[in-house]
Amino acid sequence: MKKRFVVLSGAGISAESGVKTFRDSDGLWENHRIEDVASPEGFAKNPQMVLDFYNARRRQLSEVEPNDAHYMLAELEDFFDVEIITQNVDDLHERAGSSKVSHLHGELKKARPINSTDNIISWETDLNLGDLNAEGIQLRPHIVWFGEMVPEMEKAIQITEKADVFLIIGTSMQVYPAAGLINYIPEHCEVFVIDPNLKNSFATNENFFKTSATEGMRLLSALLKKKE
Repeated sequence: MKKRFVVLSGAGISAESGVKTFRDSDGLWENHRIEDVASPEGFAKNPQMVLDFYNARRRQLSEVEPNDAHYMLAELEDFFDVEIITQNVDDLHERAGSSKVSHLHGELKKARPINSTDNIISWETDLNLGDLNAEGIQLRPHIVWFGEMVPEMEKAIQITEKADVFLIIGTSMQVYPAAGLINYIPEHCEVFVIDPNLKNSFATNENFFKTSATEGMRLLSALLKKKE
């Protein structure tokens, strides 16, 4: 039986593909205040602006490709039972070939009715006011905004609790509840970290790679394959 390899990924892995990280140093996201485009209040105030914002993000996905870190994680499925828990709303893990991906913060290429967290549908094109589901309800991006519940969190906890190997890659570990998954890692589990900026309090020094996602995955992949 393959060991369970659980990955918690963040913006740092997608940044190397050209996907901009969530928040710039000035606190803005693509020149917008975060609360204006990533909160229920912002959507209620100016829904078309919010829809336009995510339409632009969705279109950007067609301009980027998975990078080597995404592909190496997918290739590890030959050796492990890999499950990825990602804070990213892009589809780069899936496009690289990973078969088990849970999106804590939603997905750009999906939409849902404004009155429900269920009835999620695929959505590849622009989403605008007047786009309704089969019941006639306005659709919104399937994105978890600030102040909203994280529907996938309970599933992520259950996945983490069964991990034999746990990897933290490209995440600041400052966004909750995602960062709280560290508290559910089993005692027997070996923890690895790949991040050039994160201060290490999560893994042994030899398991901490203070590098980019792609360089760290090259080192880690070689190490894991040698162990297996």
